Amino acid sequence: MNDLTAPFRDGTMARPFVERIRRRAAELGRPVRLMEVCGTHTVAISRSGLRSLLAGAADLVSGPGCPVCVTADWEIDRMLAYCDVPDAIVCTYGDLLKVPGSGGSLADRRAAGADVRVVYSAMDALALAQENSGRPVIFLGIGFETTAPAAALALATAADLGVRNFYVHSVHKLTPPAMRALLAGGGAQIDGFICPGHVSTVLGEEGFAFLAKEFGLPAAIAGFEPLDILMAVDYLVDAALGAQPVRLENTYKRWVRPEGNPRARQLIAQAFEPCDARWRGLGVIPGSGLAFRESYAAYDAERAFPAEVPEPAPRKGCRCGQVLRGELKPTECGLFGTACVPEHPLGPCMVSGEGACAAYYRYGEDWGPVPAPGALGKGG
Repeated sequence: MNDLTAPFRDGTMARPFVERIRRRAAELGRPVRLMEVCGTHTVAISRSGLRSLLAGAADLVSGPGCPVCVTADWEIDRMLAYCDVPDAIVCTYGDLLKVPGSGGSLADRRAAGADVRVVYSAMDALALAQENSGRPVIFLGIGFETTAPAAALALATAADLGVRNFYVHSVHKLTPPAMRALLAGGGAQIDGFICPGHVSTVLGEEGFAFLAKEFGLPAAIAGFEPLDILMAVDYLVDAALGAQPVRLENTYKRWVRPEGNPRARQLIAQAFEPCDARWRGLGVIPGSGLAFRESYAAYDAERAFPAEVPEPAPRKGCRCGQVLRGELKPTECGLFGTACVPEHPLGPCMVSGEGACAAYYRYGEDWGPVPAPGALGKGG
């Protein structure tokens, strides 16, 4: 643990924030409903017991913050189709391996003989392509603004080195359009947003300033330690009470700069352009995906290996879409903790380590033993 992080895991520093949040919410006369749109925040809130600790003062709702979870069933089936490409090596992040599609999962296809490998980055997949020059290597590019630059860098490197057997299936998504869609749809009845710290390191403060300017909603960029999140909630409760102006508040200044990371944004713009994209639970959102620019079309896996993928039937009983829209808690799904568990997931929110269902299940929120307030101590 480095010195920058340690104070933000100190329970003695967090306690005054909890007391203040409770006092201010009591003045308002109701809990303040806040949505986090980052899977790492979802896990941090559950692990530290903040959701239970702030119950009655702040209702912390999970939104579409996990890139694996928001990947639509059709996209999963499209990824499975790459396993049928002769001699292909299909590369994926670990969280994607067990997400069920209509014909099983990537893990099932691997067990049946397909060459499916878990990698930590797009550059790892590119290295595999260099080591296996006679075989197509298909990287399943998934994630938000934080992983898209790495995929773009791998593409630029492949072009510079003349690697011709490397391909990317781009399911990268952009966070702000999804937040706009949530608000425009009218289903998300919230008082403010806890904005993702990782994405904000790329986009900068202006990336989420539209929430206050266009929708009149306060928003706070937050880090991932308990005190980071409490600082964001503290501002948002004050804003709901009228004690602070409605704005975007950056409570993660030790990492998020006003300008973000221009080089990362440049890499994304070099390789990709915005396109319409499907989101589980939200449907097709204009300008929320990243498609290949023509200059990189030779690396587009969809163009190189076209396949007919039928529209899958709705997954019976799975309510991941409503969880991602913040309309219900994971524990309100009839499959949660019974038919759907991490060992045998029926929906992606139980598969991904950053999924809301997996976080609720792992840390026992609202359905089993709840972490005590002491979870805010240095063990965090």
